[in-house]
Amino acid sequence: MSKKPTEESKRTRTLTGPVGMLAFLLAVGLGLFHIYTGGFGAVSAMAQRAIHWTVLSFLVFLYYPASGRSKGQTTVFDYAWALTAAVSGLYILFNWNRIAQNAGITNSTDILMGVVAVVVVLEATRRVVGPVLATIGGLFLLYGYFGAWLPGYFGHRPYSLERIISFMYTSTEGIFGIPMSVSASYVALFVIFGAILEKFGGGEFFVNLAFAITGKLRGGPAKAAIVSSGLMGTMSGSAVANVVTTGAFTIPLMKRAGYKPHVAGAIEAAASTGGQIMPPVMGAAAFLMAEMTGIKYLEIMKAALIPALLYFFAVYLMVDFEAGKEDITADSSVSPGLKATLIKRGYLLIPLFVLIGFLLAGFSPMKSVVWAAVSVLLLTFVFDRDRFKIVPNFLDALNKGINNTINIAVACACSGLIVGVIALTGLGLKFSSLIVSFSGTNILPALVLTMLASLVLGFGLPTTAAYVVLATLGAPALVQLGIPVLAAHMFVFYFGCISTITPPVALSAYGGAALAGANPNTVGWTAFKFGIVGFLVPYMWIYGPGLLLMAPPLKVVQVICTSIIGVIAVAASLQGFALTRLSRVERVMGFIAGVSMINAELVTDMLGLAVLVPLALSQLSRTRKKGVPV
Repeated sequence: MSKKPTEESKRTRTLTGPVGMLAFLLAVGLGLFHIYTGGFGAVSAMAQRAIHWTVLSFLVFLYYPASGRSKGQTTVFDYAWALTAAVSGLYILFNWNRIAQNAGITNSTDILMGVVAVVVVLEATRRVVGPVLATIGGLFLLYGYFGAWLPGYFGHRPYSLERIISFMYTSTEGIFGIPMSVSASYVALFVIFGAILEKFGGGEFFVNLAFAITGKLRGGPAKAAIVSSGLMGTMSGSAVANVVTTGAFTIPLMKRAGYKPHVAGAIEAAASTGGQIMPPVMGAAAFLMAEMTGIKYLEIMKAALIPALLYFFAVYLMVDFEAGKEDITADSSVSPGLKATLIKRGYLLIPLFVLIGFLLAGFSPMKSVVWAAVSVLLLTFVFDRDRFKIVPNFLDALNKGINNTINIAVACACSGLIVGVIALTGLGLKFSSLIVSFSGTNILPALVLTMLASLVLGFGLPTTAAYVVLATLGAPALVQLGIPVLAAHMFVFYFGCISTITPPVALSAYGGAALAGANPNTVGWTAFKFGIVGFLVPYMWIYGPGLLLMAPPLKVVQVICTSIIGVIAVAASLQGFALTRLSRVERVMGFIAGVSMINAELVTDMLGLAVLVPLALSQLSRTRKKGVPV
């Protein structure tokens, strides 16, 4: 299977010579450091964060050029930035204890280093994530300083530059706040685990397994894209990474099966977006959610499972109905055979069970993922004939894992600045109060407003940064209206993720368009269409918390059943196809039936079923007349 360059690799330099060796050694060293602290937890929280950020910020300026025109060799300018990043990181590492013992009192050198650190974060964000998040971070800092002069509701008490910088640099509320804590404690280890699993054949195995399961079905390659994206989501939690990893194989096969190029790219983008909401990684936001809500990570992971599966089921239905409508038949030649696939590398499923087993046994996420990574190495030693490559492959995986962590860490650092300003100025409370006052006692307007804010703030932002901002600004308003904390945070997180297939800025769709050779805007709108049923899912768990397992068992079963029926009805309505083509009246009936199932109450469920039953009977009757097997 040939490998395509990832979106990340297109934007970064390939380092060679002494500089390349230095970067490799730093990455491997930091990877080993995280594995050690994940297993033993031997350093203080601030030291963990400072070491994590110092190494990664140094690597940013070696790997990421200042602009597309300077992508060649590392320049003196880049070395200067790298050295500056290292100095500001090492300074707080070695002076943190003194500042803490002095009750946070700082001197002029501390403030100067703080200014340097803030500038480093903004420039690193611009290079790695892009100008959107860097600009947002800068605007929030300006608000922290100049907001005292704003008239009316959004004005706040004045803060000096020294106060703002010390808050951002020497406290655990800014750069080294909760987002950086999550990146340094959880995210790095899970990304390293994903890199190890992929390096030892997990990525290829999951794609082959998906084809083995779905290859003989109608529209098999498209369904394989959905299954493989779900499996890959357990490793990476990144929409764009899923697109370029699985799409390199699924998109050409979809086109060969009869899907138009823009449709193939859109299906892969919509499916890969679900990787961000698929436990256990969930785009790193699950760990942030645990820190920000105080809810255990295992509880979040369990609550996220059914909505994630429901999203994939919705996309699966859209794909299946598309295949039926376009008469795309099965192609068994793309299936490698389930038995052969499992015999060859089925052992690579065991590390996922190890991870879940350790979590259920009460171990911390860090220890659980360390043992899952160790199990990959042990299983490879037992089952793989090429045992002599275990050590070099492991070191390469550490290097790749740390490099894959860079974009998350940078987003977390900039998010720390944003959250710091929100905490310092009280902006979060003001924003939440505004939503509550606008909505009154009606939850629906608040949900719609929060959804729109989530989609807008998600434009161009990585999942981690989008969730941090939304969890600070939007989720508290929903909680004030009586929505449970977990349901509120899941709501903003989910829509922050879906923004990657929401035009006009649809990052996942752009990756799919590049692989499919199609127009990005066309792919974006088509991906939006395939994922649009997923927009109903968060409303389903708000009105039926059983989807998050926050209800008695019988209620959970009822909500799951009605949600499945509702998703089927809406998907058929939007595609205009179920067992056969739907008339306009039938499409309207399907949409009404599906939307009625959102509110998990007996009256609305019965209304939905009353509309759906005649539609189903009509479809069955017309299908039998045509002689099509049901």
